[in-house]
Amino acid sequence: MKTVYVHWNSGKVKLTWYPSKYPEAVEKATSVHGYCFDGDKVLLAYIRGRGFEIPGGHMEEGESPEEALHREVYEEGRVRGKIAYLGMLEVSHEENPEFDPNGKYPLIGYQLFYRMDITATLPFERDNESLTRIWVETSEVKFVLDGHELLLDILDEAVRKKEH
Repeated sequence: MKTVYVHWNSGKVKLTWYPSKYPEAVEKATSVHGYCFDGDKVLLAYIRGRGFEIPGGHMEEGESPEEALHREVYEEGRVRGKIAYLGMLEVSHEENPEFDPNGKYPLIGYQLFYRMDITATLPFERDNESLTRIWVETSEVKFVLDGHELLLDILDEAVRKKEH
């Protein structure tokens, strides 16, 4: 378990990484994300307005987290593969004075993370929010990935998952 604070929009948000833990209330899972591996390289997608990220996004009505992950990595990276659960990131707005209790996010929500071993890479199309995709060596991800420091800890977890 590791905790960091980030500023999302104008508010302070507490992020805590829980390896292997799955939320008791899956309905509080707000998004899914996947470190997608082709051999020893990781897929990153350039998302319009946000920069390079690992594929992922919100779950649609009626989707399981795993279904949502498969859809998101296909939409953003045009890949398919086998997935393994890594853990959850607890997103707490309890210390955020800007939190809107009537907004779309819960006071405490969860982002679920997975490892995908790519089995198929399909022709890339720009028909969603991603503009391009790249494969990056794991040691170089920190120089390309846009996001908070816990993403690198989660990447380490994804690398270790392959070793088991």
